[in-house]
Amino acid sequence: MDGKTVAWDEAHAHVISNTLHYGFGVFEGIRCYKTERGPAVFRLREHMKRLRHSATILGFEVPYSLDELVEATREIIKANGSDECYIRPLAYIGHGGMGLSYENCDVNVSIATWHWGEYIGQGTLEKGSRAKTSSYIRHHINSHMSKAKACGNYMLFQMARTEARRDGYDEALLLDANGHVAEGSVEHVFIVRDGVLFTPSLAHLLDGITRATIITLARDKGLELREELFSRDYVLTADEAFFVGTGAEVTPLVELDNRRIGDGRRGPVTTMLQQAYFDHVHGRADTHPEWLTYV
Repeated sequence: MDGKTVAWDEAHAHVISNTLHYGFGVFEGIRCYKTERGPAVFRLREHMKRLRHSATILGFEVPYSLDELVEATREIIKANGSDECYIRPLAYIGHGGMGLSYENCDVNVSIATWHWGEYIGQGTLEKGSRAKTSSYIRHHINSHMSKAKACGNYMLFQMARTEARRDGYDEALLLDANGHVAEGSVEHVFIVRDGVLFTPSLAHLLDGITRATIITLARDKGLELREELFSRDYVLTADEAFFVGTGAEVTPLVELDNRRIGDGRRGPVTTMLQQAYFDHVHGRADTHPEWLTYV
């Protein structure tokens, strides 16, 4: 926290914290994986660069350089003795005033790590997940800063996932204001039709780092990829579908709204891309070594 290693039980923020009340902060979700060369963080610099960009979009600066954030992440992983972990950097407004104007407030930065397994649900990486089309609509492109991974933006996604889980599903699928498929609660979505990979364009979505990774791996494999708008019907009649994200990694989507997608199992394209992804994050691949930062 703010350049100091703090014990878990002592990592406190005050109840009169601007970000706690208004959600004005930015964060990242990053994973560290076990490799033959020791722990390695996947695309760490890209994540920390996006953290700083998110703050710029909201109108404040992260008071640490990219190199300082990268080194601090390596230090806290070492301090916690982790082989694998989830990493959560957070830049937030602490003390300094409770008004909506934050110009005289200090910006605090914390980086925490913990163990986080299969985010969508135990066993879903293999057996696949079930999703519900959410009753909540993805933010309109002009309703908020969609390219910032901002704390307050995630209330919508939390409500969507809570609704889906209460209704017996693993995840939510949100549509945009025009009825096109947007994303999961914290994941980008891909579908496969006749061997072609489709994913929604980034017009009003966060620039997903895992999404970019999967696109690169798909092109490496010679797959045709199209970024375009499509409807919920298109998902229901797809051959395969899957979610991607730092938490979700590459999780098959085998059912939407109680309708089976494809044959209701993890498909061959999903399997191929999932294997390629895990080969890279675990340091088993020969390509894209720049994606790993070894601890």
